[in-house]
Amino acid sequence: MSIRIALRRSPAGSPSLLRRRPRRTRLAALSAVLVTAAGVSLTACGGQSASAGAGDTLKWASSSFPAHWDPVVSGSGAQFRELALVYASLTRTDATGKAVPDLAESWDYNARGDQVTFHLRPHLTFSDGTALDATAVKDAIVRAKTQKDSALFGDLTSIRSVDADGLDVVVHLSQVDYQIPQLLGERVLQVASPKAAADPKKLDQAPVGAGPFTVTQLVPGTKVLLRKNPDYWDAKDIHIDNVELTSAPDASTVVSGLQTGVYNFADIEASQADAAKKAGLDVFVQPGFNAENISLNVNKAPFTDDKVVDAVRYAVNRQEFVDKLTFGYGSATDEPFPKGYVAYDPASADLYPYDPAKSRKLLAEAGYRPGALKLTLVIPAADPQAEIVQSQLAKVGITVTIKVDKNWATPFFAKDLTFSLYGTTGRDSAVQTLTAHFGPNGPLNLSTPYEPAGFEAAVAKVRQTSIDAPDYAKVLQAATRTGLRSKALVFTYSAPNLFAKSKAVSALPENPGHIDWTGVTIGH
Repeated sequence: MSIRIALRRSPAGSPSLLRRRPRRTRLAALSAVLVTAAGVSLTACGGQSASAGAGDTLKWASSSFPAHWDPVVSGSGAQFRELALVYASLTRTDATGKAVPDLAESWDYNARGDQVTFHLRPHLTFSDGTALDATAVKDAIVRAKTQKDSALFGDLTSIRSVDADGLDVVVHLSQVDYQIPQLLGERVLQVASPKAAADPKKLDQAPVGAGPFTVTQLVPGTKVLLRKNPDYWDAKDIHIDNVELTSAPDASTVVSGLQTGVYNFADIEASQADAAKKAGLDVFVQPGFNAENISLNVNKAPFTDDKVVDAVRYAVNRQEFVDKLTFGYGSATDEPFPKGYVAYDPASADLYPYDPAKSRKLLAEAGYRPGALKLTLVIPAADPQAEIVQSQLAKVGITVTIKVDKNWATPFFAKDLTFSLYGTTGRDSAVQTLTAHFGPNGPLNLSTPYEPAGFEAAVAKVRQTSIDAPDYAKVLQAATRTGLRSKALVFTYSAPNLFAKSKAVSALPENPGHIDWTGVTIGH
């Protein structure tokens, strides 16, 4: 199974974009059973615990079960989908990937484009009764920018200050940036009650938001019980009464758990999809922005030589990753965006096609005889992607040794590694995705402070272009084209997010990268 990595702050405090799909061991499963007795009961805040026998219950087995329930600490990695059960945001994303109203019913920019005002819906409250007004949103933004253990501060660099005026949140920007409504959605600004957030450590295990559900019981790392929030602004379109969110067991047992009714919804690996279909389950293919990558540090030998960089590029057979790892659900890619998405640049497709002969020629020109160049590929856990890279580079005369470092995040985000792998789940703001990969301080740019020539200017032009402008797509794709000149990244393949569900659970909205429970029903 592949490891997928996405944006998060590392435990050591360095900015990061990491998500690893957890693999629960037998010991971890046993530990989960033992800690059940230590569950944190929140019945004082939310009444009695949800149960499978009470109304329509979603029983969700998640391999991205949150380690943290404070959205500021949890960050914008894949676990934001689970936190979105509890927290609402200023905006949400529709099926086209565009920002649409959530807590904010509308917004507008000033004439210069360096200030945006979000107009909140009236009469909103958090589940603890605290008013959800502009001051509460301001507090959430300030906390995300300043809290010591925030994983979000790097996403909010365009925000200079925030003013609160009744139900109007006035965001002052350090530059013209029309990406802000895209940015302040579920991934980056899940708004917590300021009363609860006054004690961030307590909030981390007793979440209080204004989302579609409220927590009634939480067993850290294992299980969370939730019930429908009658005060959610769109409660009329939430038809699920209770949610049982469970940390997924070993991947091989998820399908059987769905068959027996232990769960009725779960994320699955591509290798499980056929078994799920044969078991009579629905497989939901969620569009997304996932992209797997090989990361090179051009500040360290041998990648200080452009010929070696290009040799690696031409040695990569992307289709082999697709064939061996995605079970028909993935596709080869050399960009961080899927085909058809507004930021995808057709002009940049297949810039470095698979050409092992050309790769060997470049290595010879760089002075390396077959077998003379030796690289160490450092990864956080055993991964078949690494073995494919090892095999492909061996075919052009590069010897690769795979090293597993459980503390991989520290040297990766300190830019101390030379050669590594990671994958991303993307961002709702295309500019955020681009700067994370190609910017001089981008968390996914192993070659910091290197950036391709002209990149910052190209990104600034995107920020200055309204998303509704006729030339927005052209300007955005030009920025993608500039970013892809980077020598630090070799994209390999992408795969959608896959979920299996019982037929009792109705179809979900196909919002890219998001799980949206609006309108979803559970039959009996």
